[in-house]
Amino acid sequence: MTTHYTAPLADIRFCLYDLLDVEKQFAKLPGCESLNRELIDAVLDEAARFSQTVLAPLNEVGDREGCTFDKQTGAVQTPQGFKRAYDQYVEGGWAGLTAPEAFGGQGLPETIGAPVKEMIDSANLAWGTYPLLSHGATEALRVHGEDWQKQAFLKPIVSGAWTGTMCLTEPHCGSDLGLLKTRAEPNEDGSFAISGTKIFITAGEHDFTGNIVHLVLARLPDAPKGVKGISLFIVPKLKVGKDGKAGEPNAVRCGAIEHKMGLKGSATCVMNFDGAQGWLIDEANKGLNAMFTMMNTARLAVGLQGLALSERAYQNALSYARERLQMRALSGAKFPDKPADPLIVHGDIRRMLLTQKSLIEGGRALGLYAATLVDIQHRLTDASEVKRAEILVSFLTPIVKAMLTENANECTSLALQVYGGHGYIAEQGMEQYARDARITTIYEGTTGIQALDLLGRKIMQQQGEGLRLFLEHLAAFCAQQASDAATKEFIPKLSALAREWGEVTQGLGKRAISNPDEIGAAAFDYLMYSGYVALAYAWARSVAAAEISSHPEDFKQAKRLTARFYFDRILPRTRTHLAAMQAEGDSVFAMPDALFG
Repeated sequence: MTTHYTAPLADIRFCLYDLLDVEKQFAKLPGCESLNRELIDAVLDEAARFSQTVLAPLNEVGDREGCTFDKQTGAVQTPQGFKRAYDQYVEGGWAGLTAPEAFGGQGLPETIGAPVKEMIDSANLAWGTYPLLSHGATEALRVHGEDWQKQAFLKPIVSGAWTGTMCLTEPHCGSDLGLLKTRAEPNEDGSFAISGTKIFITAGEHDFTGNIVHLVLARLPDAPKGVKGISLFIVPKLKVGKDGKAGEPNAVRCGAIEHKMGLKGSATCVMNFDGAQGWLIDEANKGLNAMFTMMNTARLAVGLQGLALSERAYQNALSYARERLQMRALSGAKFPDKPADPLIVHGDIRRMLLTQKSLIEGGRALGLYAATLVDIQHRLTDASEVKRAEILVSFLTPIVKAMLTENANECTSLALQVYGGHGYIAEQGMEQYARDARITTIYEGTTGIQALDLLGRKIMQQQGEGLRLFLEHLAAFCAQQASDAATKEFIPKLSALAREWGEVTQGLGKRAISNPDEIGAAAFDYLMYSGYVALAYAWARSVAAAEISSHPEDFKQAKRLTARFYFDRILPRTRTHLAAMQAEGDSVFAMPDALFG
């Protein structure tokens, strides 16, 4: 049985036009002045059509067939229909949707690219991982590449003729890149010979394109130890000279593909580099800066992956709950003409559905808000506004990535639970979403890494400047809406949480001065607490925006009632996370290692 998918265009358009007022924002951004609703809607409509008719039917195929690996040649074959879908993707101009026009892209803002990505990933996340890595490579080359590298590598990636990867992880080191061993020896022609093994490389080998451009972290012979000695190199599958022409095969080969829990249609490769020709990006030993350009882009994108899976799982759970007959409502039969009432009349089913709906719509509002900040950061010319956007998006990135992916685990699990025993059966398709979602909390830095980034780096190292800016926005909204009838039930709770957020952050900072381990002990709960408050802000803003919009009353009422559920039933989770992070870290670190056995 194939699950269905319908792009949530009504809510996407609400977020863009009513909540974020993107038409007004785009008018101020260089290169976006001509964007109007007609053009944006045309892009969204066509993305929905492509996702629903081309990609969605291949989702189950990809899970069932997976990728195949030829040990003799190192070639990887993607599932049936995947390559043809990629060809259609390229023909439709999607590969360069948000890439600069100077390199053959369409130059559309990330605020438009984000909902397009959501629809693609809802339809077929395994397929969507292939262009995702190209987007990260595009950003790294755009910001850090030399002019000839942009011409030689960026243009064919933007056109979709080539794809890109990020090659970071090695067998002996995961998130601790200071331990990596891949070597880069200088060649006489200015290139470098790259040798080493990288693992978990998404789209490292496939049959979509003839050439694949790997961005590889490696060490030069005289590099200092640790992360300060990492450089980034362009290592194509086919050698590419400074004239941009692809030549003979490079000394890079796929050694195996991983057999994974989910995303079976996405090739996750072991890549072996044996003196492969590579070109240095940016300065020597400055690879970490270029890597984070890719990584931060990818982290927001992975958050959208979580949102996308949550949306598709919810749509199918909702349909099932409306159709499946099971028992009678506790307050009496709601459909007396039928042998039983549909599942949706039962309190616990409604709790699960509303939990999904509130996390999805709140997450979409928060994720698209972050996308608007990326556009301001990259396009606006006012230095102070650019700096504010940069600080805010840096602060929000770990929250968006972690919350939307943690929510994906919860939402896909709840969707499966709505089906009961049928959800556990492969034929219904729901268990695939639960399996696929599990990786999203690990991709591009685990939830724990995001938590340490938020509390350790964005709060402690940067003195909480991002939090201060975010709380300023929140406080201004609360003051503006204090007497508004539509939001008055939410504003007191939101204002109190904003004050508490600042206070608990200061308290953690004081404890960390005397014991840095307090950061590690509290980081996860701080992140989740922050995420739930940020989603509450997104929901209050959504209610306010809906109320003054031209949407029908049913739409407005749905927003109000979903927000009320979120504030009543989900937001109280902050109490548990508050209690946990305020507890001394001793209970985490007191246990001797030997006693864990």
